[in-house]
Amino acid sequence: MTPTDGDLQAAAQALRLGQPVVVPTDTVYGVAVLSTNAEAVAELFTRKGRDFDQPLALLVADLEQAKSLTTEGALPSAVQSFWPGPLTVLVPRKPNDGLHLGQAPKVIGLRCPNHPFIQALAALVGPLAVTSANQSGQPTPTEASAAGEALGGDLLVIDGGSCRGLASTLVDCTTSPVTVVRQGEITLAELRSAGLALVDG
Repeated sequence: MTPTDGDLQAAAQALRLGQPVVVPTDTVYGVAVLSTNAEAVAELFTRKGRDFDQPLALLVADLEQAKSLTTEGALPSAVQSFWPGPLTVLVPRKPNDGLHLGQAPKVIGLRCPNHPFIQALAALVGPLAVTSANQSGQPTPTEASAAGEALGGDLLVIDGGSCRGLASTLVDCTTSPVTVVRQGEITLAELRSAGLALVDG
């Protein structure tokens, strides 16, 4: 199932009203809010049962939007080999950026998903503060109906069909060499092949 333009407009309106929205991605279903809306972010933490000291990641429309959220030169050029796709990068956070992601992290997690709906939504309303659409500690749904029910059943749910259920690979680009925090769909060999210098391990 492919989300429609009507779904895009409905999601954008809900987000602008401060409402969380369940969205499909190229990995799992997530729940998104506007990263500039402190109250919406707080509600998302409450609904999920997530500790406030576990910051939310940001889904972006493209590389340029990602670059606007971090310091100059912080995104390794190798990232372009995997975006859009299942790679999340931790990079330095700009001071006074107006974003609400949790307990004021000095780094932010950025990902450009290989999903046209999410790319279009982030281009329309700005970077999306997102977490997986499940209660903390529970399995992550790969179907829209289960994702909606997991967080209370009263949210707008954008049905994008079945998601693959594979986590993104997470790398910390604030270290040199880069540290792999979580290996997901993208392997260490693929990262190295793209020219990313990794901590041995």
